[in-house]
Amino acid sequence: MTTLTGATDTLTRNALAVLQPGFTGTSAPDWLLRRLDEGLLSVGLFGRNIESPAQLAALTAQLRGVQPEVLVAVDEEGGDVTRLEARTGSSFPGNLALGAVDDTDLTRAVARELGRRLAECGVNLDWAPSADVNSNPDNPVIGVRSFGDTPDLVARHTAAWIEGLQSAGVAACTKHFPGHGDTAVDSHHALPRIDADLDTLVERELVPFRAAVAAGSKCVMSAHILLPALDPSLPGTLSPAVLTDLLRAPESEGGLGFRGLIVTDGMEMRAVAATYGIERGSVLAVAAGADAICVGGGLADEDTVLRLRDALVKAVTDGELSEERLADAADRVRALARWAAGASARGAEAAPPAPEIGLTAARRALKVTGAEGYTPPDGPLYVAALTPVANIAVGDETPWGLGAELADLCPGTTTGSWSREQAEEAGASALVERMLDEAADRKIVAVVRDVHRHPWMADALDTLLATRPDTVVVEMGLPQAPPSGALHIATHGAARVCGRAAAEVVVGRRTDG
Repeated sequence: MTTLTGATDTLTRNALAVLQPGFTGTSAPDWLLRRLDEGLLSVGLFGRNIESPAQLAALTAQLRGVQPEVLVAVDEEGGDVTRLEARTGSSFPGNLALGAVDDTDLTRAVARELGRRLAECGVNLDWAPSADVNSNPDNPVIGVRSFGDTPDLVARHTAAWIEGLQSAGVAACTKHFPGHGDTAVDSHHALPRIDADLDTLVERELVPFRAAVAAGSKCVMSAHILLPALDPSLPGTLSPAVLTDLLRAPESEGGLGFRGLIVTDGMEMRAVAATYGIERGSVLAVAAGADAICVGGGLADEDTVLRLRDALVKAVTDGELSEERLADAADRVRALARWAAGASARGAEAAPPAPEIGLTAARRALKVTGAEGYTPPDGPLYVAALTPVANIAVGDETPWGLGAELADLCPGTTTGSWSREQAEEAGASALVERMLDEAADRKIVAVVRDVHRHPWMADALDTLLATRPDTVVVEMGLPQAPPSGALHIATHGAARVCGRAAAEVVVGRRTDG
């Protein structure tokens, strides 16, 4: 695909400047380096792009060799959603664990150390934190990614997380505006709808975002959700009422007065792409007030970048998108790039390393029930992992659970992973019989994740406990179901450090991590 005839260099550079594309591979492809030289200012990284801190640092240095002020973004929430440690599990607990502790100094310290590690690798924009109030416990995509289910709790930890991250020189991107917590649909798959009235949205969803603006969040990410109280026809990402009249408008006019960069959620997500397509959706998003188009989680090639660039240029030449709006969006990207170029080096130097802060926070986040009569095992264990399908935001490559941690602490421990498909095919009783055969005479540790949302998981757990009431139960998702088992541990997340903290309780001793 070639540049549209008649498009000016300035217009084309502005169109490239507002894109935040991804790519495949662990080094930058030639096409990406060419586009950086032509005006592209942002690159999004995903788990597929990261093998190690050293490799990531080399990659970001390669990008800066062409464009010194490039924004290198990553979706690094800590907890369940990690790209820096996608293959090993995160060294930091996620939002729900931090909200459960409810110590804003701890939240600030965790985010500072996470930011320090990102800055050390050359990443200067983090698509985090999630400021969603998880008011719907059946939410399939937020859950433990939220600090909690009350607006004030979420607000104070959102602000602390932003302050900690940005003190390390990494720009925060608070998401998913105006709030994804009361949804029952994952916007990766379809368009969620929140039918709350305006007063509820103001008193619940918007409270953490106002705190984020006050804390100086450099970016806000829009949500692909329909909120009829704000706009009856367009999802938030495409809605001027949401992005301009609410997020951007001054407080004196009822808005949030946000002056930073507005970034879209991934434009290839079906909540937008299935109805509008990524080209049309991107044009509508910029026209509505978005400054940067995130794309590349699934579409990660040069053709996508050129299609979006040319769609934006054509929209301007056809009079559908004003040249001034596109220029304003590009200028906001450039302004953030200038801030980040200076802040990353200063922030990494200013933030002293705190390598144990993640495990410390994970330990504090545990809620243990039944410890009084519990006797730690004196031999190997059997871990029965009842494993749901991971949502797209988490990804299926990131390990979770207690198997590896318990095997490290109790040699000879093995894990059996059991799925919904197996449960439905065999039935709960037959599934548990298989578990018991594998466990033999070893103590069983049943690991679940959001057991309240998965009837097959609850049935299997109940059947197991009826036969082996001495089973330890570890809930690594949202702890909505009543505690069960001889010992029950709620970790408030499935990060690697959450597994380590829970494993320490199971074996009855702390470790060096």
